[in-house]
Amino acid sequence: MTNRLTKIYTRTGDSGTTSLANGKQVLKTSPRIEAIGAIDELNSCIGLLISYLATNDPMTSCLQRVQHQLFDLGAELAVAEKSYTVIEPSEIKYLEAQIDNINTKLPPLKEFILPGGSIGASYTHLARSICRRAERRLIALTQYEGEEVNNHCVIYINRLSDLLFVASREIARRQGGEETLWQPREKR
Repeated sequence: MTNRLTKIYTRTGDSGTTSLANGKQVLKTSPRIEAIGAIDELNSCIGLLISYLATNDPMTSCLQRVQHQLFDLGAELAVAEKSYTVIEPSEIKYLEAQIDNINTKLPPLKEFILPGGSIGASYTHLARSICRRAERRLIALTQYEGEEVNNHCVIYINRLSDLLFVASREIARRQGGEETLWQPREKR
């Protein structure tokens, strides 16, 4: 394998622009770069979560696969060409299978829960909320004229936030934490 990055800084972004993988120059504040950045932030938060889990935690392999898929999704956004798609229905089905597998072990929800329960669960809730922002950025990108996004990317991120929600509940239980149920104002 050859070195892909021989020079870390290029100074080409010093003026507030960056290059997409297809060579097109865009502002660093463009909706596409905002979406790519949110996906990158989400991936970083999932890495933080993984580093906190026990080495043999069964959630680790699932989350590592998700990290690879998020990198693929970011690459798809960076290429920015309709003909280049990486995220496919099989990745969405994988997330749904993971959600169903985790959710069958959990007690039914009768109220909303507050983020927390344990440190690992809190990191998972943080990843979930970043995931929701990434979803909003993707949807915003689709609303700009001339910008196209593979719809499977939007669905994938939507499902991922669901996976992170059930994962937070499972991790809280494994780490001995308890869920705090939301109490409406009139009941507090």
